[in-house]
Amino acid sequence: MSVGGYDNRLRPAQPPTPAHDAFAIHRAEVADGISLAYVREGIGGYPLLLIHGYPETKRIWWRNIEPLVAAGYEVIVPDLRGHGDSDLSADDTYDLVTYSRDLHTLVHDVLGHETCGVVGGDVGGVVAVDIAQRFEGFVDGLCFFDTVPPMIFGDYAAAGIDLGSIRAIGDGPTGDYRRRQGAEPDALAAELATPALRRAWVAQMYGPRLWASPGTFTDADIDFMTEPWADEARLRAGWAVYQLGNGRIAAEFPILDRKVDVPTLLFYGADDQVVGPDFLHCCEVAFTNRVGPLVLAGAGHFLQWERADVFNPTVAVFFAGLAALATNGKVS
Repeated sequence: MSVGGYDNRLRPAQPPTPAHDAFAIHRAEVADGISLAYVREGIGGYPLLLIHGYPETKRIWWRNIEPLVAAGYEVIVPDLRGHGDSDLSADDTYDLVTYSRDLHTLVHDVLGHETCGVVGGDVGGVVAVDIAQRFEGFVDGLCFFDTVPPMIFGDYAAAGIDLGSIRAIGDGPTGDYRRRQGAEPDALAAELATPALRRAWVAQMYGPRLWASPGTFTDADIDFMTEPWADEARLRAGWAVYQLGNGRIAAEFPILDRKVDVPTLLFYGADDQVVGPDFLHCCEVAFTNRVGPLVLAGAGHFLQWERADVFNPTVAVFFAGLAALATNGKVS
């Protein structure tokens, strides 16, 4: 099978996927009535916070945890509130800045890290940028991929980027999910009336909707990824960010209106049908201290899973330099 000129049949074997119960799940309160579930492995190493998006939970990082721990990192992998094993919000508070504040509380206040590296794609990438901009000095470096770049449209236009060509996330060839989850959540939830139907909705993102490069998720992988979404309340929580442009109110806006000066490693999955290739040009403008964007053949939107063989060592090397600088007090 060839996608984008890359023969997926020749893709190297990926790191083995640990068992579903391979990692201990911890819990910590980060706000009144809200506890996050998280994996924490490699305690004592330089802290790396891995932030999932939608339709993901912490499970999307299962192939990355052990290799990064082996490279010397303390790997912190939470479920966002309302996702996976974390608590639902009693007052339906789900937005990007709330996620950002929850995670800062977890890593800084609960786990006691003054600084860290942050890795995120999809919703997690936007949250990662907000954390870096909102909490000055907390983030030594970022890894950012396959998501919405900072909204600095004047800078993009000045760089010669055609603003009309920029594809909003979810506007790809199978992007009706964005409209339905954002503008018609009640009707959609009524259609997805059973756990099996809810899981099937999410399974499409790993299969026929082509978020992933074909063949990168087996049936067993998809079963693992969709299991947390069987619950209606959690599925609705995952849709919340799509509703922010359709009447859902957020108390604060994420800080996406400026360039990012924090050292950043950028990836893009060549087969991503969610985020368009304009991501590459936008990131070249938005991130002033960058490595990449590095385009990963044979990967789509979930590139940390699909090409873990490239992702893991590249992330490890990138953050090793930043960790050394942070230890010596030289990261600005």
